Amino acid sequence: MGRVRCPVFNCFRATFYPNKDVELQSLPKPKEAEEVVDGLPYIDAEKEPDILIIRGIDPCLPLNGTNHNTFKYELMSKEQDPQLVVRRGQPFTLDITLSRPYNEDKDAVSFIFTVEDEEKPSYGQGTLVAVPLLNKIDRNQPWNVIIESTNENQMKVQVTSSPECIVSKWRMEIDTKLLEDGAYSYSWDTGIYIIFNPWNKNDQVYMKSDAWKEEAVMNDTGLIWRGTANRLRPTVWKYAQFEKDVLDCALYVVKEVGKVSVSSRADPVETVRAIAAAVNSADDNGIVMGDWSTEFKDGTHPTKWVGSMEILQKFYKKKKPVKYGQYWVFSGVLTTVCRTLGIPCRPVTNYSSAHDTQSSLTVDYFVNDKGKIMEELNSDSVWNFHVWDEVWMDRPDLGRGYGGWQAVDATPQVLSDGMFKVGPSSVTAVKHGEIKRPYDTDFLYAEVNADKVYWRYYGPTKPLKLVAKDIYGIGKLMSTKAPGIMDREDITSNYKYPEKSVEERSFMLKALRQSQNQFARYYLNEDFNDVYFNFELKDDIVIGKDFDVVLAIKNRNPAKAYRINVNIRVETVTYTGRSGDPVKKENFDITVKPQSTHEIKLNVTFDDYMKKLVDQGSFSVSCLAAVEEPKYEYYAQDDFRVRMPDIKIALQGVARAGQEVAAEIYLVNPLPLPLRKCQFLVEAPGLEKKLTLKVKKNIPPNERAIAQFTFKPQRAGRETIAAKFVSRELIDVDGFLEFEVQESKEENGNAV
Repeated sequence: MGRVRCPVFNCFRATFYPNKDVELQSLPKPKEAEEVVDGLPYIDAEKEPDILIIRGIDPCLPLNGTNHNTFKYELMSKEQDPQLVVRRGQPFTLDITLSRPYNEDKDAVSFIFTVEDEEKPSYGQGTLVAVPLLNKIDRNQPWNVIIESTNENQMKVQVTSSPECIVSKWRMEIDTKLLEDGAYSYSWDTGIYIIFNPWNKNDQVYMKSDAWKEEAVMNDTGLIWRGTANRLRPTVWKYAQFEKDVLDCALYVVKEVGKVSVSSRADPVETVRAIAAAVNSADDNGIVMGDWSTEFKDGTHPTKWVGSMEILQKFYKKKKPVKYGQYWVFSGVLTTVCRTLGIPCRPVTNYSSAHDTQSSLTVDYFVNDKGKIMEELNSDSVWNFHVWDEVWMDRPDLGRGYGGWQAVDATPQVLSDGMFKVGPSSVTAVKHGEIKRPYDTDFLYAEVNADKVYWRYYGPTKPLKLVAKDIYGIGKLMSTKAPGIMDREDITSNYKYPEKSVEERSFMLKALRQSQNQFARYYLNEDFNDVYFNFELKDDIVIGKDFDVVLAIKNRNPAKAYRINVNIRVETVTYTGRSGDPVKKENFDITVKPQSTHEIKLNVTFDDYMKKLVDQGSFSVSCLAAVEEPKYEYYAQDDFRVRMPDIKIALQGVARAGQEVAAEIYLVNPLPLPLRKCQFLVEAPGLEKKLTLKVKKNIPPNERAIAQFTFKPQRAGRETIAAKFVSRELIDVDGFLEFEVQESKEENGNAV
């Protein structure tokens, strides 16, 4: 195979032979280039009249930041040593100061780009790229540097990286050469961060929708839904993808924690799959340590995090997992890491989310004669809610039709290729039951489509009896933040066809046929239509208030009365679906007359549940009713969440860029007892770290906990303040304020 030479001039840095790795060779610098005056190399024209020397480079940060949608990065705006952040496959401008005017008849100029964290950059791996300076684009080359304009000793160039180049921090050197003489090199101190580009049609993460690019790439504040299907609760999350150390941390995570090979760092599928494993610390000392207990003494309670910035900055500084996180924390951090790298990403909440441990597409529960679920027999579970993420990219590894949103989950719940991660899995494949498509599509399909089956347990040697089956209870109200507004968008139809539709059942059967663990589908025990049960909660359940659980029993038989034994129980429940302490239970023995309705009511007071409430205020309510003749049993179960109070935030003036503004934050105590050790946790634009605002006094019932703070927003535009409230009696309360930051006013050249 012949020797390959760079077009226009010989590659004077190194000669490239295909299929061989050639390391970077150092070139000499003229002595004059070592001497610096005002930060620029000094050139003695009498000693070296013909050598073209680079005296300095202007990275054109405002221009490139606007054109590449990277102007928000702290790296671009910091006062000392700003760095250049650009998106791959798109031209960026450099303004170069020369020792003399550029002469294309005698000067040859080569731009050498190397991946900074590679010890031995090479052409073969794509970590070393030599690009000649040309007058126009050579479309046969993946990288280009062309002259945009020249003016005496100034030369403006446009650099275009490959849309498939490695996402990393790069270094640039410029080699200059007289066509008949030696070569010299200029090393630029400014780093070039090249990230994924959703604006470029040739990038695998290209996204057509401007609204979703603005939301899933550029928006630094969002909502993550928690709660239950009966009470959806949005939680504000500050992604902070543009803040200090966040991009550097993301690159470190991909390379050092995710162990992504250097060439695979150009591939968003491999990158995201590694990020999903690296966000949790279960098997690789990743970013966040998970904890689903109730004790968090040596770390931060998961509900106290307001956003990703503090977590990522702590991890990047200490290189140790940050304590502690749960689903929405893993999701929020993964969103930040993807967005800072340029990959469109959004959190997704699935209510009534199945955790199918046997890949059977069923979730089986066993209940005793009191209607209590027997945790010791259960391996499957249904979580009140679960949060994962979606990333946007094409999937050439799957074939046509599978691009778009891909589900990816950083919660350490299931092993995939020996590590705790899920995805990326094509949402299209999930909807169509194609559970063999990589990655982990079978697990995701079960999360949104599994059937719930309840078995009456009579003892270890006696047969089970099916008492209830719910084929519509899994995968509800799938939620993400709508683009451009602080509101919910329902995306359930992206994952599944409507319940009770022909398509939904047919794709379930298709998935079952592909499963290696095909459990039979069961039906309810013998039909019995005389007695109708309707199980419901009454009242809007606000924390601190009493509430009622009601079972309405209707006898449709015109002549026969029925004797019925009913067990109703209320228990606390974790959001992973595990039962906690019993709150209240009661047995009722009743007779329902022909063609009549009997209502059973269980009243639960604040004193009943106050000391038993677990994190996030969730309850499980269950009912087991037994009709004496004809030995029919009815079982129903539901989860709900008490409503927390609202945090209110009010600005004390107009917010202007670069100027301090005061704000007041408060909350009304909803409990019938004082709140102690109260504090607000606040993240606001312009604050380098989270504020902790302590309230000095105890707060009596129905009175306000109030605090004040100031902040200085740096940019005009839409911004968000996010806040949490914690006390000994009340935790996991949050709120936010969206507001507009105005341009600063100036009088006599000074901001006012």
